[in-house]
Amino acid sequence: KYTFENLKNTNFPKSKITFGEKIDETNDYVSQMFYFEVPEKPDSPNTLKVSGLANIPKKDGNYPVIVMFRGYMPKETYKSGGGSQPSAKVLAKNGFITLAPDFLGYGESASASATLFEDRFQTYVTALTILNSLSSLKEIGADTTKIGIWGHSNGGQIALSALAIIGVNYPTVLWAPVSKPFPYSILFYTDETDDHGKALRKALSIFEKDYDTELFSPANYYSWIKASIQIHQGTSDEEVLPFWTDELVDTLKKDSIDTIYHYVEGIFVLGPVGSYD
Repeated sequence: KYTFENLKNTNFPKSKITFGEKIDETNDYVSQMFYFEVPEKPDSPNTLKVSGLANIPKKDGNYPVIVMFRGYMPKETYKSGGGSQPSAKVLAKNGFITLAPDFLGYGESASASATLFEDRFQTYVTALTILNSLSSLKEIGADTTKIGIWGHSNGGQIALSALAIIGVNYPTVLWAPVSKPFPYSILFYTDETDDHGKALRKALSIFEKDYDTELFSPANYYSWIKASIQIHQGTSDEEVLPFWTDELVDTLKKDSIDTIYHYVEGIFVLGPVGSYD
């Protein structure tokens, strides 16, 4: 169900996006919880709640929408908007509605699958569902003819995957996107886990008995992308290596995908107040 070919042929629902508690308010915008329903599995009639944090300009008007996909964050310390809110605040102040889904297992969302790799693939279902559900934002003054995507790190990989699967031309900005083939894209980080990746490697060996990992690897499907992409990469980044992004840009350009590439001196650092430097 989660191969790229199957996801491309899946009809994702248009979920109603609803709003909840106000988290913050400035002179320019309101930060507010939002919720929508995603299929438990592709094409499943059963749905699960996903929460997220929206930022909505206060002045009356029709505003473009930016959907924001954050990078990896520990579930134990995660709060809605984590990893994207610093950028979202700037966008909202400048007249954009922003939506940052928490993903299953985070924030006020329902639990993710107990199966390690399905948990990961469910992020695609969440991303594809929210991108297909933005028409419901017209009630809050959204201009749904103007939609963009922002992604950082693993969120960049989710954005690239969603763009390939759904085939929409939404202008996209990526900060240091993870772009290497699956499963190397996650095995690379196993030195940071307490067991140094033992559990992940065991799960992968079981997975590979039944499935061909190539069918689940975003890197094999970048040619499907139709969107214009701007990519930013820190020259000293040790989490997303610069040569990964060099290779991604070369691949996108070879596939005639409109790509702008910016090298940034140093790295993107998540500071003590959550700002990127």
